[in-house]
Amino acid sequence: MSKRVFIVIPAKNEAATIGPLIAELIRSGYQDLVVVDDGSTDQTARLALAAGSTILSHPINLGSGAATQTGIEYALQQGADFVLTMDADGQHAVEDVADLITSIQNSNADVVIGSRFLELTEKVPFSRRTYNRIANYLTWLVTGILVNDSQSGMKIMRASFAKKVSFHFSGFEFCTELFHIIQREGASFLEVPIRAIYTDASMKKGQSLSMGIRMTLRLLRWRG
Repeated sequence: MSKRVFIVIPAKNEAATIGPLIAELIRSGYQDLVVVDDGSTDQTARLALAAGSTILSHPINLGSGAATQTGIEYALQQGADFVLTMDADGQHAVEDVADLITSIQNSNADVVIGSRFLELTEKVPFSRRTYNRIANYLTWLVTGILVNDSQSGMKIMRASFAKKVSFHFSGFEFCTELFHIIQREGASFLEVPIRAIYTDASMKKGQSLSMGIRMTLRLLRWRG
């Protein structure tokens, strides 16, 4: 019996990219696709549904962590063996999904993180490299775990580990919090290289310096 992999995609105002992303995933043979519409004010939900995904909707924006949590819980309820998350803005290459699935199935890891920085075959903008280095240090400070890409949105986890995931943070802090859960549960993880596709639209989203400062303060207060 083949293992079921659910792909969870948190999305807010991603009408420009969500349809083509879902269509490409379906062409690549993936069927259990879950878009969590996190309070979008555009046509994200309608276009994702039309493209062939399941839609879960937050009536207001709760944050990427909350949307990821909603998607994980739904996937587990539906009998997922593995839960994979990826971004909705087209930053992640669909071809890398298969690599993450193969990596977790062929290892004892509970979680596999897709790292943009293990093999820098793609040009990662300076701001993204800088934010990530700071976030990696903060993740080490908070959890004792040092990784290459602590803020990666592309990762896959076994259902046995996913059942233990309950994020305290609803925003981007959840990426660092995941490593706290890994440390707390004595879980194993590995990083594998992925590509990153940056566009003008995707660069306007995600983390900024001011957001990073606020995240740092919240994480330090939480762990203090």
